Amino acid sequence: MNRAAAPSAVRVLIVDDDPGIAGLLGRYLDARGMQTHSTDSIAGMRALLRQRAFDVVLLDLGLPDGDGLDALRDLRAEWSGPVLILSGRGEAVERVMGLETGADDFIDKPFDLRELLARIHAVMRRNRGDTVEPGPLVLDGLRFDAATRTAYDREGVPLALTSGEFDLLMSFARRPQQTLSRDELMNATRGRPSGPFDRAIDVQVARLRQKIERDASNPRLIQSVRGAGYRLAQRPSPD
Repeated sequence: MNRAAAPSAVRVLIVDDDPGIAGLLGRYLDARGMQTHSTDSIAGMRALLRQRAFDVVLLDLGLPDGDGLDALRDLRAEWSGPVLILSGRGEAVERVMGLETGADDFIDKPFDLRELLARIHAVMRRNRGDTVEPGPLVLDGLRFDAATRTAYDREGVPLALTSGEFDLLMSFARRPQQTLSRDELMNATRGRPSGPFDRAIDVQVARLRQKIERDASNPRLIQSVRGAGYRLAQRPSPD
């Protein structure tokens, strides 16, 4: 599937082996100004990502040549853009595994096309940095810049943050030393509140800690506030 669109259109890669779903998604998103390509396999996804630039990937988990979670794990080693999992495997353990592997969101099948469109727009707004942000910041030796969506560790090596992890870091940086609830963080990073069994923020906080804390087993930057949420313990300073 290859449809022409304006150069500024959001470029979406649909990875789903159900031709009915892939075709429906392609037609719906194209009609709303996006540019879609689709493939029914992991091999096809890898080939298209090498050939073209995409803004977001919609990834099914049940694919004929492998498991989507394994494919996502490999993808995260070389691509940091937004990935939305579309799956009929909506059990809590699947959601947690998807988020731990680096997905930015998890949408159960069957889903409402309008909700999917809203979630794509939400991750793209955050990924483009449409809101006015402060300049480059320093936090405990880490450097990050919302304008360029780049982050560097204490040795100056680029940090491989996913789109969702960077959004989470910026959510804390905008309101340092304040306790943020899971609902506040979900709204800031995904544009929706958390559900009663939604561990998305807990999983993403754990992943972010692994990348920015000096000792992730004893976090000093992102602190847990029992029964309330999380807080960034230090205030970033201008770089």
